[in-house]
Amino acid sequence: MGRRELEKDIQLTNFERILASLSAGAVAGGLAKTTVAPFDRTKIHFQISSTKQYSTRKAIRFLVDCYRKEGLRSLWRGNSATMARIIPYAAIQFTAHEQWKRLLGVDAVTAHSSSSKKRFLAGSLAGVTSQALTYPLDLARARMAVTGKECYNSLIEVFSKTWHDEGMRGFYKGFVPTVLGVIPYAGTSFYTYGMLKLWYTDKFANPHPLLNMVCGACAGMLGQCTSYPLDIVRRRMQTATITGGEYNSTIQSIRKIYREEGIKRGFFKGLSMNWIKGPIAVGISFASFDYVHLLTKSALSKTHHLS
Repeated sequence: MGRRELEKDIQLTNFERILASLSAGAVAGGLAKTTVAPFDRTKIHFQISSTKQYSTRKAIRFLVDCYRKEGLRSLWRGNSATMARIIPYAAIQFTAHEQWKRLLGVDAVTAHSSSSKKRFLAGSLAGVTSQALTYPLDLARARMAVTGKECYNSLIEVFSKTWHDEGMRGFYKGFVPTVLGVIPYAGTSFYTYGMLKLWYTDKFANPHPLLNMVCGACAGMLGQCTSYPLDIVRRRMQTATITGGEYNSTIQSIRKIYREEGIKRGFFKGLSMNWIKGPIAVGISFASFDYVHLLTKSALSKTHHLS
């Protein structure tokens, strides 16, 4: 039986579909981000600085220096905050995407030209939903990634200091550029992956799971190209309290980066690193979600039938 026939054969209630999506999304997000955590820390290290110029050699040197000074575990510094954020974030994002597709009437089995805009909209809304619900955890992850243990020793300490020094508004610094960036990123990623998957399932009755990873990698690369400059802006705003930079609003931050660093060196700093880690992370995320999602739905379907 092919994948499409198997999915058609699975009959679940909407609650069971939500449960399957939440479980699969959590696994997918955690696995993908843990795999690329050292690259993520390196990217943020260069993104938040207006003086450090990025190059592949400097990125490798940063990783080597971290390893020599603090050991192998230092390459995953901030990953606990990442996991605390990405597990609920990915679970909510994938679940929201499934639910938005259902509400918008997007057909998951066959492609209709009339649903292209709805497919993009479903992905964008899924990204906005997940960001709105988990943003303080993303801010905490960014701050832990660019500091040593002497500044923030734990996730709880990040929240405690942020609340004490900046109040509630401190938890949402950089939220506006984040949302503006996630709309094209999530929309493009989910749309591209969905359309590529529809294309190859029409060509192959039972395609190899690695095709999901390749399609996810393509989707991730396209998605990040549409939103990367806003990713720079949000990181500067998130870490301004630590770095001492004056990044108080989205417009002011964009002007400051453009004036001091220009377009290429400012808004696209570290993009080549993102082209390495981004496709890997998104490819693993989409592929593992599809795999775990199908397994979970099959298990729930069997339980449902037995009961």
